[in-house]
Amino acid sequence: MKFLFIFVEFCKIGLFSVGGGLATLPFLFELAEKHEWLPIEKIGDFLAVAQASPGAIGINMGAQAGFLWAGIPGACIAALAMAAPSVVVIIFIARMLKAFKENRIVAAVFSGLRPAAAGLLAAAGFSAWKISLYNASAGIWYESLRLKEFIIFAAFFFCVYKLKGNPIIYVAIAAALGVILKL
Repeated sequence: MKFLFIFVEFCKIGLFSVGGGLATLPFLFELAEKHEWLPIEKIGDFLAVAQASPGAIGINMGAQAGFLWAGIPGACIAALAMAAPSVVVIIFIARMLKAFKENRIVAAVFSGLRPAAAGLLAAAGFSAWKISLYNASAGIWYESLRLKEFIIFAAFFFCVYKLKGNPIIYVAIAAALGVILKL
């Protein structure tokens, strides 16, 4: 029954996370709020590992959540469930696009999905910011920002946005800084 639950839940996440892997974050937070086996704090760890790992971010995060609850079989089922809707939808859309290349309704659907994807990604970005940079347990409002983490964030944002360096190097440097600064 546990494996069926994992398959259904992660299949739903895979189906509705329009916009890519980061768009799965709001769904994972919702899952964490409903079920105690998935602590909200773990989602930040999942995101960090998924970002640093090869492969699709959403599938990597789903596999980690499945592993947390049901070990290796849970990880495999969650990863397959996350990918299955995309495969089916892509096959369907590819066949439909051949027939409806110039259809206004198809163009309107894609135009509607773009802002939805942007909204999901913005919500995911805010969630990642909140997990990484915000300290909810701080007593005073100005202590709620994690200063070391914010400085790392700002430096890496600048490097990625302006210098356009190799992301692998940035990930390695960030991991080393986390160890050095005992974050």
